[in-house]
Amino acid sequence: MAGERMIGCLLIHGFTGAPYEVEPLAAFLKERTDWEIRVPTLPGHGAPGSLKGVQYQEWIDYAEAELTQLAVTCNEVYVIGFSMGGMIASFLAAKYPVDKLILLSAAAFYVNPKQLAVDMKEMIKDSLHGKLRDNELFLRYKRKIKETPLAATFQFRRLVSFIKPLLHQVNVPTFIAQGECDGIVPPKSAEYLFHTISTKQKKLAFFKHSKHHICYCEERDLLFSQVLDFLLEKRTV
Repeated sequence: MAGERMIGCLLIHGFTGAPYEVEPLAAFLKERTDWEIRVPTLPGHGAPGSLKGVQYQEWIDYAEAELTQLAVTCNEVYVIGFSMGGMIASFLAAKYPVDKLILLSAAAFYVNPKQLAVDMKEMIKDSLHGKLRDNELFLRYKRKIKETPLAATFQFRRLVSFIKPLLHQVNVPTFIAQGECDGIVPPKSAEYLFHTISTKQKKLAFFKHSKHHICYCEERDLLFSQVLDFLLEKRTV
């Protein structure tokens, strides 16, 4: 069919997040490719208070439906997942004919106490100088704590427990990116994913100054170009 896009790319945001978390990367790819790019909003996300009563299976089902739609028009499909979205992306790569997988700050483990302590220290310092309202990290934590029902956090944990045993089934080329200053997902999460997924074609990249929202970090240009290079690489059999 004339004009049909042959490559599709699905980007999946994180828990309590929204498409904005991966938007900078989506924009970067749109500018440089003619791929069909989808950045859906998972059920219960995108509006405060809407996570109440949502089950983790709904997030998986929604991502599956997006992938299925993409596969109708594209004969090659890449999946990119951020944080919890990285776990969902891994599930899709384990169960469906996905061609390549990109994991950004993927949450196989979560809450990095060491980095969290550093972040808290910064917040306390800002608070003493009356600058807490300007501390972006504090505002994000505050919003998440205020807007996230406990039951939703339980669903997130259930999702991670459900997907972890399936990681060894991932056998597609995979690029794993992790910020070393991530206060939510510790670096050991990226190492665990790298060692657990079965594919021989895998790459692990650490970004020294990056926090959890890796698509907004100061090293994002380097990250995005590495992601694109990886997606453009010919797949070895």
